[in-house]
Amino acid sequence: MDVKQLEEIRDHLVSIAHKAGDMITAAHPSTGSSGSKKNSVDLVTETDQAVEKMISTALAEKYPDYSFMGEETYKPGDVLTDAPTFVVDPIDGTTNFVHSFPYACISLGFAVGRVPTVGVVYNPFTRTLYSGIKGHGAFLNETIPLPLNQQPEPLKSLSDCLVCVEYGADRSGNDYAVKTETFTKLCTTKEKGGAMVHSIRSLGSAALNLCGVASGHLDVYWEAGCWAWDVCAGWCILNEAGGIMVDANPGNWEPKIEGRRYLAVRQGAGQKELAEEFWSYVQGKFDVGA
Repeated sequence: MDVKQLEEIRDHLVSIAHKAGDMITAAHPSTGSSGSKKNSVDLVTETDQAVEKMISTALAEKYPDYSFMGEETYKPGDVLTDAPTFVVDPIDGTTNFVHSFPYACISLGFAVGRVPTVGVVYNPFTRTLYSGIKGHGAFLNETIPLPLNQQPEPLKSLSDCLVCVEYGADRSGNDYAVKTETFTKLCTTKEKGGAMVHSIRSLGSAALNLCGVASGHLDVYWEAGCWAWDVCAGWCILNEAGGIMVDANPGNWEPKIEGRRYLAVRQGAGQKELAEEFWSYVQGKFDVGA
């Protein structure tokens, strides 16, 4: 697929993202109007479903031969194949959306051979648009190259880093213990065996978190339990901004887009060393993913 075709796809996704953004900002959800997919914190609204329907229809009309994977229409057993596939989350950050916390977005990814190839992430509340095409850079609001600091500071140590994490919808069992015990280790002083990171943020949108790392606002993002539609678009943007994605479990440098475990590190000298340092503080091993 040549760059002209990918640019056409990117432009179409940008147009769809703005339409989806108008639908989202016109909605008036509340905590009482949302339903639950798994438990009281795994939310879905009528707006999620309506936006995905609009997106899937618009993509099918223009690209009828390409596959589609969306959060709201996903069924257990559906798999991402090597075929060109749109990988879509109509609202990444639904909990933020229903609480009117303006950190939510439309995440529109396009994967070829299960590789993130085009990404568009749009926060309609701040009117912030991130986009990227594999091999052709990533941009903020279509014109500003990412990362925002084109000569980023070296990544010396986790003790100099702002780290982003998420608690997720599963709040029990091994994987929740791995998360919470690692969070504690990251915050603990060096004298007590911890990383003593500058601080930890938990903001509620995987796609925007990845764009934050791509921009250089965040140094590291560590997550397990989210899905391909949460990360496909942001992963493309991260790569094109010079960042790297590795596995949330220690030792795997080549995670899968559908692997459900991710560690993103911003551009800068010392990326691999920082990933290894982060892995050294992970308390256990996630069961989720592959």
